[in-house]
Amino acid sequence: MITPVIMAGGTGSRLWPLSRQLRPKQFLPLTGEFSMLQETLKRLAPMEHREPLIICNEEHRFLVAEQVRQQGITDAHILLEPEGRNTAPAIALAALQAVEKEPEALLLVLAADHLIQDVAKFHESMNYARQLAEQDQLVTFGVVPTHAETGYGYIQRGAAQHDFGFKVKRFVEKPDRITAEHYLATGDYYWNSGMFLFSARRYLEELLRFQPAMVEACRAALDGASQDLDFTRLDAESFKACPAASVDYAVMEHTEHASVVPLDAGWSDIGSWSALWEVSEHDSQGNACQGDVMLHDSHNLMVHADHRLVATVGVEGLVVVETKDAVLVAHKDRVQEVKQIVARLKAEGRSEQASHREVYRPWGVYDSIDSGERYQVKCITVNPGSKLSVQMHHHRAEHWVVVSGTAKVTIGETTRLISENESTYIPIGQVHALENPGKIPLELIEVQSGSYLGEDDIVRFNDRYGRC
Repeated sequence: MITPVIMAGGTGSRLWPLSRQLRPKQFLPLTGEFSMLQETLKRLAPMEHREPLIICNEEHRFLVAEQVRQQGITDAHILLEPEGRNTAPAIALAALQAVEKEPEALLLVLAADHLIQDVAKFHESMNYARQLAEQDQLVTFGVVPTHAETGYGYIQRGAAQHDFGFKVKRFVEKPDRITAEHYLATGDYYWNSGMFLFSARRYLEELLRFQPAMVEACRAALDGASQDLDFTRLDAESFKACPAASVDYAVMEHTEHASVVPLDAGWSDIGSWSALWEVSEHDSQGNACQGDVMLHDSHNLMVHADHRLVATVGVEGLVVVETKDAVLVAHKDRVQEVKQIVARLKAEGRSEQASHREVYRPWGVYDSIDSGERYQVKCITVNPGSKLSVQMHHHRAEHWVVVSGTAKVTIGETTRLISENESTYIPIGQVHALENPGKIPLELIEVQSGSYLGEDDIVRFNDRYGRC
């Protein structure tokens, strides 16, 4: 039976300011109601499969768990990488776990941030790939190109296999424009999708042949793994010793068992704002808009308004993205350079690189409304039944005003309920806790005051999410 393996790492820096380090593009609803991760999970519904395995970064674990829960999936395994080592080790971890349960397990390796518009055609190609995988082929999905794209790697097909697949002749890196046009004209090249279907056993055999140290490091990381709530934590020291390499570089470019199955299903990796514009609905002037947008004499725009009205007059070919704390204006032909802005933000230690003004936590979300030298104001939303950690602060006091719902507040040895329009005060150094005992979200305004207001001024004594 097939085990879906969903790789949910990555930062999606080219979709800044919407995609950020703590909430990258795979967790955003870029093309519809659901996030890219949730769309990937929904795509599995028509097929019979084992429980999915999701591999993600430590800092995204609660985002993954919540988005999986929202899809009604209760049997997913979430594997936490202490640091990214690229795709080959991630797949090795999945393969090692899969063969323990089923020696002939097949792995369907997917990225959490890909768009596939025609799910039926995706499953058709997947069924073809399965036939080759059951014959010990390592199958990759080659996207039938629609234009001469320079932002993707390519796969050149070789001899035909049955009526639906080909041997892989070679993998090639991202080409220049002239080379990409040549690839398109020959009809022998596909975009490299980064999706695979193969036997876990066969993958490990080939990886052991070409990268034995990687297999051993992954095996040691799993042997030393521990369970934390719904997550599997790898042994960090063993995994950090693992060589870093993509699955293409580690295995697919060297093995004699690589096959490619064409995929013509409206695929995109949504790797930039221009890519999102291409797959979005356009008005009669070629504009793709989301949010509160007003256009006048404007053409071929990508406009995303997250928080307020965005208006344009007499412009063409631009990307305009507005969030609560940042605005991007870029020419659509140069959106690949957005990552250079992100690099500058990171080098300067600016928070806009890592997080939005709204920050998601396992218990809910907070929005940093305003701040000054000795104060900070947040709007805090606590999910029904959730509780923040029992904690204290060395440098700040806090005032809480309940806007809606009911708060269960513990200050020292005293616990009481606070209703709408009521407030409380937590002095510096006082142990306290906040809980939502009700059935509706709890919303409150928090005013912090003190000499230091950083998020690292939290001493946790007890936490149901394992953050002590």
